[in-house]
Amino acid sequence: MKMHMRKHLTTVSLVMAVLIISAGCGGAVKYPNYYTLHVPPPPDPPTPGNVHATLAIREFRSPVYLRQGAIVYKTSPDQIGFYNYHRWAVDPREFLTNAVADRLRASGNFSQVKVYDGRPNFDYVLSGRIDELDEIDYEGGVKVQVAISAQMVSVATGATVWSNSVSEVGTVSQRDVPAVVSAMNGTMGQAIEKLLSPAPTAISIKPN
Repeated sequence: MKMHMRKHLTTVSLVMAVLIISAGCGGAVKYPNYYTLHVPPPPDPPTPGNVHATLAIREFRSPVYLRQGAIVYKTSPDQIGFYNYHRWAVDPREFLTNAVADRLRASGNFSQVKVYDGRPNFDYVLSGRIDELDEIDYEGGVKVQVAISAQMVSVATGATVWSNSVSEVGTVSQRDVPAVVSAMNGTMGQAIEKLLSPAPTAISIKPN
């Protein structure tokens, strides 16, 4: 029993010594930096007209690697890297869903635009996908790429009544992560504007 206790105390002492040495050598904990995506606010909506159609927007989907929170860079078309200490404060899928919803509310093309809650009490449902939100470190210089797509379906018929996809590339002013994030924000704003130009509208579709 005494031998077992001695071994245990020796182990604890060694662990404590390692921790003290690590702290003395500047082994401070490194915390990640968090960044936000933001785009210019949508314009004021037009004067309400004779519009009755309603729209629900599903949360945008994305490849698995874009859901992990870290800002992504690519050193080749096939190789993906992650900034361990530079992360998104908000899931890009949630951000894009809300940004698209805001712009479609401002378009005046629908009487109501809401994030989809699973209930089928809307006339149309819009779904989409982020395919690229990356820093590009090949083919000369540092760039960013944003690729998004969306489609709108009539709940009554199941028919796709609108779809669009865009891929935008932006330049980075200097080689650091804040500059990359700034370029991603600008490029995301351009991509959203092009995706919704022209914006989807309520379209009457007769069942087959």
